[in-house]
Amino acid sequence: MTMEIIDGHTTHTLSPSVATIGFFDGVHLGHRFLINQVKEIAAEKRLCSSVITFPTHPRQVLQPEFCPQLLSTSDEKLRLLQETGINHCILLPFTLELSRLSAREFMQLLRTKYNVHALVIGYDHRFGHNRSETFEDYQRYGEELNIHILRADAYTEGEDKVSSSAIRKLLAQGDVSTASTFLGYAYGLEGEVTNGYRMGRKMGFPTANLTIANPNKLIPHEGVYAVFAHVNGRKHLGMLNIGHRPTLNNGSNLSIEVHILNFSENIYHQSIRLELLQFLRPEMKFSSIDQLVNQMKNDKEHIVLWSEKHSFTIDKT
Repeated sequence: MTMEIIDGHTTHTLSPSVATIGFFDGVHLGHRFLINQVKEIAAEKRLCSSVITFPTHPRQVLQPEFCPQLLSTSDEKLRLLQETGINHCILLPFTLELSRLSAREFMQLLRTKYNVHALVIGYDHRFGHNRSETFEDYQRYGEELNIHILRADAYTEGEDKVSSSAIRKLLAQGDVSTASTFLGYAYGLEGEVTNGYRMGRKMGFPTANLTIANPNKLIPHEGVYAVFAHVNGRKHLGMLNIGHRPTLNNGSNLSIEVHILNFSENIYHQSIRLELLQFLRPEMKFSSIDQLVNQMKNDKEHIVLWSEKHSFTIDKT
């Protein structure tokens, strides 16, 4: 089933639906848990299921100087939402005018323009100007507007609540393993392979230097990671370094470069996608190039042994 993407400016009549609303950065397991509740209620009521989200982070509108660190780009978010099996995704432009609506006015907009008959609210979600109203207020407005208001259950992983902010903190610490557990998939980076200094080739470790497509995409903690590199529809094992290459005196420039194991194709100016699997070590400054090369050999051996232990399937070049 294909999710229908609906422009929030649309004027055509939408089918009655059970909806939920949020920014859904990363579309993590907590979001999927909420969306599954929406789908179940929609099935019981024999209505469509909808997610209402914003193409732009609300704080970028309210605070133009704010530079969000996002878990997912707009395209990634739509792809992840498609995977949930939701019927509709309504892309509602977040504007200053929208931000000034009271919760009741916003709910009236959902009812009259988007035909929302039931609204499932995340356990800690607030909306409306100043977000001052309570769930009980939403229920009262719902009775007045003929919208059934339901509170979603919280999702936890063990004792930890899963949230976008918690995942951002994990990635900022380099803990991609736990972040992936919370996300339900491996955190990814996507960008174009651009020209670098070609030092990796001289050291026997040719690297693809990545320029990330979206400047708001969160870059995890500096260090070395085991990754999958998706190139031309094929998946390869790789060794990623995020950092400033102190041994090579790279200065203040942040470098994102991946050595793809057993790979020799020319992929300059192509787009590739990386899945970050495991943090190996922090970036270090070595006293010589030879010491750096020896460490890279150890890192590569560690990645190969680790992948074999986990029985990962990769494509052969």
